[in-house]
Amino acid sequence: MSGTATLMRRLMAGGALVASLTAGIAQADCRQALALGLDVSGSVDSAEYALQMQGLANALLHPEVQAALLSDTASVVWLSVFEWSGPTSQRLTLPWTRIDSAPAIANVATILREAPRPSGDPSTAIGSSMLYGGALLADQATCPRRTLDLSGDGKSNTGPHPRDIDGAALAGITVNGLVIGPPPPNGDATGAELSAYFQAYVLRGPDAFVETARGFADFEATMVRKLKRELQGLVMSAHQP
Repeated sequence: MSGTATLMRRLMAGGALVASLTAGIAQADCRQALALGLDVSGSVDSAEYALQMQGLANALLHPEVQAALLSDTASVVWLSVFEWSGPTSQRLTLPWTRIDSAPAIANVATILREAPRPSGDPSTAIGSSMLYGGALLADQATCPRRTLDLSGDGKSNTGPHPRDIDGAALAGITVNGLVIGPPPPNGDATGAELSAYFQAYVLRGPDAFVETARGFADFEATMVRKLKRELQGLVMSAHQP
């Protein structure tokens, strides 16, 4: 058996453990399960890590994002957040959480802001993060929409290549991306190249898309744009700035 095949088996086994630890969380009143995976590999320094965590927290508190999250309290969004880097370096920062009120969103924001940066493999294993996120979303099979959202500032350089991830591991799941390119003036070309990489190898499912941030300082605004697009739908987001 090849090294890649062995690693994929181990990741799937680890995903089964994630599912067993969160067993029973799936709810009949779920309209969308959204798992957000944040890149904490070696290319992300402490300041950039803080910009990601604070940016996601602030994005969730954005009035339009809150309105989208709470647009139907009878059929709610379930949210989970994990951090990823190397092939076996993933950490569940926020277990599946029912988003049914403004206080629930505020509590999630506090958890994200207070999360310490994990130590782990500095490499970038996007394929492994896809498997981890797929296993996490497997526990939300009753949700009609299941979305895996991966943020990253570089191409995969270890673990299974994203193109080699078996479709069965992501069955019924849409995989979107948030690419973090360098800031201007050099960010446009590099960001476009990484965005094309995500489009070619990472995105999965109908209507999957990628948004591009021009540096970590632009992460919050890009996350707001992406969450509105995921939660409100492509037609509505097309008319929003």
